[in-house]
Amino acid sequence: MNHINIAIDGHSSCGKSTIAKNISKKFKMTYVDSGAMYRAVTHYCIQNKFIKDQKINLELLEKSLDKINISFIYNNSLDKVETILNNENVENIIRSHEVSENVSKISQLKIVREKLIHLQQVMIKNKNVVMDGRDIGTKVMPNAEIKLFITADINIRAQRRFNEIKNKDNDLTYKKVFDNLNKRDFDDVNREINPLIKAQDSIEIDNSNLSEIEQNNLVFELILDKIKL
Repeated sequence: MNHINIAIDGHSSCGKSTIAKNISKKFKMTYVDSGAMYRAVTHYCIQNKFIKDQKINLELLEKSLDKINISFIYNNSLDKVETILNNENVENIIRSHEVSENVSKISQLKIVREKLIHLQQVMIKNKNVVMDGRDIGTKVMPNAEIKLFITADINIRAQRRFNEIKNKDNDLTYKKVFDNLNKRDFDDVNREINPLIKAQDSIEIDNSNLSEIEQNNLVFELILDKIKL
């Protein structure tokens, strides 16, 4: 197929990454999880004690940004893309509730967004990339040939997220997950730098009542129609 870029935006825990991964496999595209990149920076900040009492040491973070290197590798045995931070596989730890509680604060920082957007735009230069996040269609690749905006009812998103990580955190409750998503939704939409906005030329998909197969069929058809043009 002709090389195209696909931008996927939407709310937290609405299945953006699942859609992007499925597109990547179906159409043999490079998958970039932009959310994982912000989570990796957040983990780096927690690891290096840049976050204390809900406050971020901006001076230390800014001095360390050049030391942060993020890449992705494909794990053949698990059939999935994993996140590498400074040569360490952090795929599992960046999905922790502690990272989730702090990632919104980190992702609102201009210095962080500028660094990661630069890295992302380098990745998309040769096209054939599918990327998901919050500002992909509006900021990272505004010229993407296909833009999708994914959403779902917050109660359904919270239940999906809780089911996904409850076995990794014995102290986790549905209410904690719901409250975290509610706060992240507010932060994403209201942040000053590159807020979550539906691009004018994006196609909105509410997957509250869609199975993964139904969603795949819908998205794959949209892509095939675009390729035929």
